[in-house]
Amino acid sequence: MTRKRPATYRTRQGEDILGYIRSLGGSHVTVSGVARHFAGRDGNIGQTTIYRHLERLAAAGIVRKYVLGDGKSACYQYVGDRAACREHFHLVCERCGALIHVDCDLLEELRAHLLLEHKFQLDMLKTVFYGTCAACPAPERAL
Repeated sequence: MTRKRPATYRTRQGEDILGYIRSLGGSHVTVSGVARHFAGRDGNIGQTTIYRHLERLAAAGIVRKYVLGDGKSACYQYVGDRAACREHFHLVCERCGALIHVDCDLLEELRAHLLLEHKFQLDMLKTVFYGTCAACPAPERAL
């Protein structure tokens, strides 16, 4: 049985937003990042419109929405018909904001352990580890 995706509106702005997200090749972007891309162009698109279209695309399964640690902001990733992204862990750099996908056997063991031993299933879209990526200097820590 094939699940039917929710309908998305076919507007020029919606197509422009989808085209831009698709062009990112799987990289993540925020609503404000999309707005910056379209700012000052003939197709200047407001943040409310961008948010509304991204939410529709997420509901349709075309983009994936990641809610960040503050619970208020989110980033979006084009996935098309790929569902594999749901099945790995995510790291967020607290310095530069990079969202990094991690396929790690040890973390998968932890996930399996939590399910088997504690009857607890992680939500992979909301399970995010925070720290500093290799490209950013590590913060100095007080001893």
